[in-house]
Amino acid sequence: MSDTERIALKEWAVLVDAMASGSLVALVRKGGIREQRAGFSVHHDRFLLYPTWFHEKPGELAPRFVPALDAAARDRPSAGEVRIAQIATVAALWWVESLDALRAIEGEVGLAWPAIESRFRYRDNPGVHVIAVRVAALPRAVTVPETPRYRGCVSWVALDQAVPVADARPALDDSAFHARLTALERALGAPLATPLATPLTARGVAADHDAETKKRA
Repeated sequence: MSDTERIALKEWAVLVDAMASGSLVALVRKGGIREQRAGFSVHHDRFLLYPTWFHEKPGELAPRFVPALDAAARDRPSAGEVRIAQIATVAALWWVESLDALRAIEGEVGLAWPAIESRFRYRDNPGVHVIAVRVAALPRAVTVPETPRYRGCVSWVALDQAVPVADARPALDDSAFHARLTALERALGAPLATPLATPLTARGVAADHDAETKKRA
């Protein structure tokens, strides 16, 4: 794999912190407003974590993460900046159409149950993506300018500059991560895709960005 990465997934800062500490290994996603009817999709087997405070709601967080909101707020960079400190690798992906199955993994995701249920029912299309990720800390956090293109309710962004990711240190060791992944598979069944089965790249979002840039030129 390349020693740099441009693709980033936006997530609430408090949940990025939880993944960085190994407290979370899974994400529940449905899609941002700008993703329209197509909804959220996973086109990358590796991505940076882009902390955001956009639409961050204490009532939608799992109760155990609410006390961490203040710490996440104190660590917020200056306006117009984004601090990138983690990279995530997709270990497994599911499309889940059972609320009972989601109940079984409630402790592995960072949202409160009403928020999970709301996303499940969003747009009258029952189901959500569950993404198991192995998160690693970059050797050195990188601060990049937050351009207007990065803002708003969208999940994926292609950063204008590549971020060095070599020698990133996993939050959990192999044994601990495998145990958490096995628990997810026990509850959700066989995953739809893994990085080995789906060798996806950053070209999709990057190509969209380049086309968008040409359109504006």
